[in-house]
Amino acid sequence: MDYTHLGRSGLEVSRLCLGTMNFGPETEAPLAHSIMDAAHDYGINFLDTANVYGWSAGKGRTEEIIGEWFAQGGGRRERTVLSTKVYGAMGEWPNEGRLSALNIRRALDASLARLGTDHIDLYQFHHVDRDTPWDEIWQAMEVAVAQGKVLYVGSSNFAGWHIAQAQEAANRRHFTGLVSEQSIYNLFTRQIELEVLPAAQNYGLGVLPWSPLHGGLLGGVVRKEREGRRRTDGRAAQALAAHREQVEAYEDFAAELGHEPGDIALAWLLTRPGVTAPIIGPRTTEQLDAAVRALQVRLDSSALDRLDEIFPGHRTAPEDYAW
Repeated sequence: MDYTHLGRSGLEVSRLCLGTMNFGPETEAPLAHSIMDAAHDYGINFLDTANVYGWSAGKGRTEEIIGEWFAQGGGRRERTVLSTKVYGAMGEWPNEGRLSALNIRRALDASLARLGTDHIDLYQFHHVDRDTPWDEIWQAMEVAVAQGKVLYVGSSNFAGWHIAQAQEAANRRHFTGLVSEQSIYNLFTRQIELEVLPAAQNYGLGVLPWSPLHGGLLGGVVRKEREGRRRTDGRAAQALAAHREQVEAYEDFAAELGHEPGDIALAWLLTRPGVTAPIIGPRTTEQLDAAVRALQVRLDSSALDRLDEIFPGHRTAPEDYAW
C-alpha cells in the first residue's frame, strides 16, 4: 500500500479510503467488521463515515458498527485515521442538523459516543451551510480542536468559492481551516476539474473522490448484464440508457488493456492531480479485493488520452469556456 499526505497536513493516509456507507443497511455488522479487518491487512488506514449513515438501519448505526469494531481492540483504533461528518439532520427538532455551533458541539459528542473514541482525526462538513457565518463555524471547531476532540477539519460537496470563503475566514482567525475536500469525481462526473480542484490545490486541500464508479456504471455493467450477473433498474437503468455508447466503448477499451473496468476507473482517479484517495464502498470482502487490485494498474499517456476521448473532461475555469 502506498501512502501520501492528506493535503498540506502532515497526516499520512493510504491511497484508498474505506467508505462505510453500506455498513448497516446493506452489510451486517459481522461482515462489516471483517471488511475493516481485511482493509487493515491490505494497509488501508483511512476510514470514512458520517453521523447520518445507517439510513434504513437507523441514522448513526454505521458509526455504532465502527465503534463495536474498535472495541475489539488489537490496535484497530490506533491504526485507523478516522473521518466522520456533520451537517445532516439527526432528528426533526431545531438544531439537530447543519453547522451551528450548538449542533456541531452536540453532533460531535454524539459521534464520539457511537464510535467509542475520544477524538475524530478528520471532522468533515458534509455540506456547506449558507445560513451560518464562518466565524461561528470556525469558533466551534477551534474549541473542538483545543479540547482534543478533533485533529483536522475537512469539507464535502463544496464549490470552489465555498473553499475559498472558508479558508479566507480561517486565515483571518489564524486557524488551519480545511485540509481536505470530499467531492463526487469519476470519469463520468468531472465538473470539479473546473474550479473545485484548482481551489483545493491552491489552498493545499487533499481531494477525496466519492462515487468513483459512478454508481456501478464504470464497473462493467454492460458485460454483467449480458452475463446475467446484474440487472439495472430505476435511475441506474436510465443513466445506462443515456450513456450506453460511452459505457460500451469504455468497457471495450478496458478489455484491450486487459483490466477490469472498475480497476481502470480507480486507477485513473489516482493519476489526477490533487487527488489523495478515492473512497471505495465495498459491501463484501470480494468488492474490497477488487478495489485494491486497481493499485497495480498503470495507465500510460496514450491510455489517459483515450479515456479523455471517451469521457471528455474540463480545463480550469474560465479557460474551459473562454479563450
